[in-house]
Formats: sequence, C-alpha cells, structure tokens
Amino acid sequence: MVPLKTHFAESGIWKSKELLNWIITPLEQSHMVDPSSVMRFTHPLPFGAILHDNGVQFVVVSRLARSMKLLLYDKVNDPEPSDIINFNRKDSRWGHIWSLFVHGLKAKQLYHFQADGAFEPERGLRFDGRARLIDPYAKALAGDFLPSADGVVRPPKCVVIDDDDFDWRGDKHLRYDLSKSVIYELHVKGFTASPTSEVQHPGTYLGLIEKIPYLADLGVTAVELMPIHEFPTNGADGFDPQIKNYWGYDSMAFFSPHRGYAWGKEPGAQVREFKEMVRAFHQAGIEVILDVVFNHTCEGNENGPTLSFKGLDNQIYYMLERGQYYKNFSGCGNTINGNHPIVRELIFNCLRHWVHNYHVDGFRFDLASILSRDQLGNLQANPPVIETISEDPLLADTKFIAEAWDAAGAYQVGSFGSYGFGSQRWAEWNGKFRDDVRRFWRGDQCMTGALATRLSGSSDLYSHSGRGPQCSINFVTAHDGFTMNDLVSYNYKHNEENGEQNRDGENNNCSCNYGVEGFTTNLDISAVRNRQVKNMLATLLLSQGVPMISQGDEVRRTQRGNNNAYCQDNSISWFDWRLLGKYYDVRRFVRELVKFRKREITVRQPIFLTGQPRLPGGLPDISWYGAQGGIVPWNASLDRSLVCLLAAIPPTDEYEGSKYHILMMFHGGWEARDFYFPAVCQNFTWQLFIDTAADPPNEIYTDGTGPKPNLKAPLRFLPHSLRVYLADAR
Repeated sequence: MVPLKTHFAESGIWKSKELLNWIITPLEQSHMVDPSSVMRFTHPLPFGAILHDNGVQFVVVSRLARSMKLLLYDKVNDPEPSDIINFNRKDSRWGHIWSLFVHGLKAKQLYHFQADGAFEPERGLRFDGRARLIDPYAKALAGDFLPSADGVVRPPKCVVIDDDDFDWRGDKHLRYDLSKSVIYELHVKGFTASPTSEVQHPGTYLGLIEKIPYLADLGVTAVELMPIHEFPTNGADGFDPQIKNYWGYDSMAFFSPHRGYAWGKEPGAQVREFKEMVRAFHQAGIEVILDVVFNHTCEGNENGPTLSFKGLDNQIYYMLERGQYYKNFSGCGNTINGNHPIVRELIFNCLRHWVHNYHVDGFRFDLASILSRDQLGNLQANPPVIETISEDPLLADTKFIAEAWDAAGAYQVGSFGSYGFGSQRWAEWNGKFRDDVRRFWRGDQCMTGALATRLSGSSDLYSHSGRGPQCSINFVTAHDGFTMNDLVSYNYKHNEENGEQNRDGENNNCSCNYGVEGFTTNLDISAVRNRQVKNMLATLLLSQGVPMISQGDEVRRTQRGNNNAYCQDNSISWFDWRLLGKYYDVRRFVRELVKFRKREITVRQPIFLTGQPRLPGGLPDISWYGAQGGIVPWNASLDRSLVCLLAAIPPTDEYEGSKYHILMMFHGGWEARDFYFPAVCQNFTWQLFIDTAADPPNEIYTDGTGPKPNLKAPLRFLPHSLRVYLADAR
C-alpha cells in the first residue's frame, strides 16, 4: 500500500485537476489507499465506453497486448492527453478483456486506447506502444487527424456517448413488408451539398431532413444511405489531399455516425443529428436503410496506418497471408475476418446498436460475400456470422440486403444465405436484373427471354431456395457505375478526373450514346435518350421484386461520364437541384409510376407467377406474346419485342386484390415496328397508361385514363419504346 497521491505523482500519469481533487477526499480520510479501489475493475461487458451514474467503464479486447493504457483528453484539438491511466494487468483484465472504471467522467469525455506488445509482422503482430487507437466500439469520434513529430498517426478522438440522451417522441420502426418497398439510394452529403439545394444545412443530416418532402412526394418508402459509419476523407491517415474518400467505403469506427455530416461541431453532435434525421424520416413514413462495409477497413495493407484494429489484435480482425500480408478479397487492401468469433460478435453488436439506439430499419451489406468466407478465405456453405445475423431475435424485423459478390470472384446472387430460415431473411442486389434490362433496351440480340425472367421476379435465382420475388432488389443503376442519364449518353467511361488515367471503373457498362458521346444539341438523339431513361425506369418499377432508384435518376443527374466517382466530392457527384425544372417530365413519370406500384399488388406479388389461372376460367396470372399477338419467338435472335399480360389478383383474406389487368409491350429494336393485341385481350376495354414515345404529359396517364386503342388495328412503335395498357378487372 502506498499513498495514492504519491503513487500518481511519481508515475506521472495523473494530471487532471478535477480528478486529483476527487482523489484528495479519500486521502484526507486515510493516508494509505489501494490504487485499485480508484480504478476498479467492475464490469467485463459490454464493450466500449459505458456511461454510469458516477463514471465511465472502458472495456476493450486484446488477446496478446502486454499492457493497455487509457488516454483522456480535455479538448478536441489537444495534441496530447491530459491524463494517461494504466490498466492494471492483475486487476483490470479478465481473460482477454481489459476493463477499467474511472470515477467522475461524464458524457462527451474524449479518449483513445494505447496497447503495447510485440511488433512481429511475420507472425501477424503489429503492436505499437506509441499509437493512439480508436476504440472498436466507439460511439462517436471528434476532431481531425493531428500531425505528429514522431510519425505516428493521431486519429480523431473517441467520445463517450449517453445513449439515453435523446427524446424519440414515441418513434417506432415502420416495419413495412419488403415486397411493398420502393428504395431510393442516396449520399447524405451529395444530396444537399450543392448551392442549388438551397437548404440551411447543406451536406448534412439536417440538410437531408429539409429535403424529406421531396422524397415523400416522389413516393419512396425507404432511403438507403451510402456509408455513414465514421471514415477518413483524405487518405487513410487523414493527410493526403490527393486521396479523396467521398463515398465513405473505408470505415474506421463502425458504431459511430460520420462526424463530417453533422452541422454542429461539438463532440457527439452527429449522434443527436442522425437520430433527428431518422425520426424525421419515420414521421414522413420513410424507412432508413444503412449501407454497411463489414468487408474491410481504412487501415489498408501492411503499408497502411495503425488506427485501431491493427494495434489491438491484428491477427483477429484481419485475414492474413503468411503472417505479415493481408488477404485482399475486398480490393481495398485488407479483408475483415468476419467469421472469427470476436469479429462476428462486433458485427452482431454493431447491427443491434444501430437498430436499438438509432431506430435504423435495415442494412445493405457491401461486398457481402466476404462474410461467407472462413478465416482462411474459403467460401463456406453456412457461415456463422450470416447465421447469427439471420437468427437474432432483436433483428427479426430488420431488412437485410446483400451485395452478393466480392472483389475476388465470389458471386452468390441467388444463393446468399440460402439455408434454412436464413434464406428467407436475405434479399440481394440483383446484378443480373441490371445487366439484362440494360442489354435489352440497348437492342442486344437474344434478350427477350432474359427480360421476361427479370420482369417476373427472377425465379431462376430465388425460387430454388424457397424465397419469393421480394428477395430480388432490382436496380438498373447505383452509386457504382453510370447514372441513368450517362447510361444513355456515353459508350465509354470518362474517369480522367479521378487521377488514375481512366484505368479505374468498370469497362463493360452495357451503355449506348445513340450517336454522340456525351452532351448533344441533336434533338433526335435527345429524344431517344429521354425515351430510354423512361423505358428503363418503367421496367424497374413494373417488375416483380423490389425496385431501387439511384439518387437523381428521376431528374437525369449526370456525372459527365464518370462511372467511379468515389473521390469526386464536388459537382460531378452532387445532386443538381436545377434539374427538377429541366427534366420535370421524368420526375413526374417516376412519381406516377411509384403511386401506381404502391396501389397495385399485381406488379409486386409476394409469390412467383406460374402461368396458370388463379380462378377457374380466368386469365393466367402471367402470359407472354410476340409483337404479332401470338407465340413468342423466344429463339429468334433478331427479335427484340415482347408482350406481357399480368392478370389482376383476385381479393383474398390477406389483401383486397387489384383493380387492373396490365398489358405491357416492350420494343427494344432499332427500327419501328407494328404490334398487335393478343386475341385474349379482345374481350376487355383497354386504356393507355404509358407510352414512352409520346410527348409529355401524354407519356403517362393517371390510372390508365388515356385513350382507348383500336384492338383490331396495328400499333406503330418507334424504336426503343414501351407502352402499357390497363383494363378494369372488377
């Protein structure tokens, strides 16, 4: 036993006046105090910085660290800690868990961890006793990367957060059925960063709140936010202005909302503002889905900085190659070891954190196939982390969407999570829908069969595992690739401004410029481009499955031919709100289609179509015809036309049924062509709903109030055009 004041004075680890004053009180009562009674080990779980009534418990895992320190800071920009507290290896460690309670600390306290141990890269050990480490469970970060004379990266500081310090005003998860969803993918900053947005809080969570009326008017049921987990914006070490990270696919703190999207600058402001945003979306009837990146981190390969995971347990958190090198299934330098029990628990706890503390409604998993790999990188049939997520009772109402591939060749579209109950829990980005729809409308040969399969919900991918059409997240464009406008304006990518000599980005885009590369004043080319945009948006919104619209496609947002704008934090990526006036017709077209989709269960059926009548003597639930009104010439390579008849769903105990039979006529060819009504349609009264070749506003009529066609006469179709007719079935 030693006097406590002497213990800390001699060790030089206690400098805070506030904490010294707290120590003096027991000293006045007794000159001999056990230091362990001050920094006492009380709770081994949960992980992170846990706020209690009289202090904070700091809990972190490190299997092979020889020592652990807690660094406390008074201000965000302080280069050095005000206090350094050593974890007592005897009293502050339980197994591989280091736990320390510090009396008197409150919410918004700033901190880092510091772990020391062996630096033996050949064994996968990369401890650096000088490194300031981000808590893997940090709930917020504050400040910027700070320069260091010794070359050791000083990352943003962790913030102690009070999870209960927010009034949700009774907010609850909306729990929409996935089959009823219309998803809108957007970038939090890019949606309002442009001065044309005219919001009070541009580029922030609060700015996004200001644009909720626009999204509600469009009719979407969910926003899918590109990554909002904390990430560095200027290179992995925060100091490389040549490396911009606009998209955010380089996480460094999975439990923390990105501080750069907060309007307030005080520590923890992003937590409050993110919750305000979610609450506002829910009040408008819109769910919030997060794009999460559990496949790699910003620490990169063996040449990258030590910011968190490397300095705590490099062997655990990453898949390693011959000890010192990193397996790179992500294409970003490292690969998270998602099926290690410690990492699996982190991912699982993280998802629970966002659902419980932030009321998030779902997740889209970037490069999700990496989560199917074991610790050696081999694909598994039943990955433990996927099973854990699928079966968790707290996440039972949460939407899970997989990008079911990775950068190392795994392609699991149609088979991700396809075992037992888990197969019903996962939807997937349907990359085959994207490619087939693009190729059909471009006029490629032999695409009518593929289009029919995608229109009817991709049963070839999902029916074998007992899943329904709602497991197919249909999209034609996304953040990664051309925008819809650029898909019909460029034959080739134009990524020169990314600084990689146009080597980056996908080369096979299934795009077409229709005669001129990029912008044109040619009215004929402009007309076919506008028609093609509407063709693909209509195909998306009338297909079985779940549609996802990419930010700005409804007003033909352009990235000037850049199909990999990950580093373009500027007008190339930002939403230009002047386009609402220029392409009002496209926005109106999308809005009316979304309304129709939400009303008509016929285009969003929960089960796959069979081609059989639902009622005796009724129409088949789906039937196919050629342009002549007869049998489809499926094997005719030059035939680029298809007719689809969807019969109205009769009412049942579960739903009231649908109002219309729907007749869709697709012409992807380069020449004009005549279409004929199938004989089965002659007994119904049809009215025009959509004609993409018509001039606005006659390209879409509310609920099929358009002109009635002559059922006996041929219908003349322009190249690349679509018509939809409705017949009242009641």
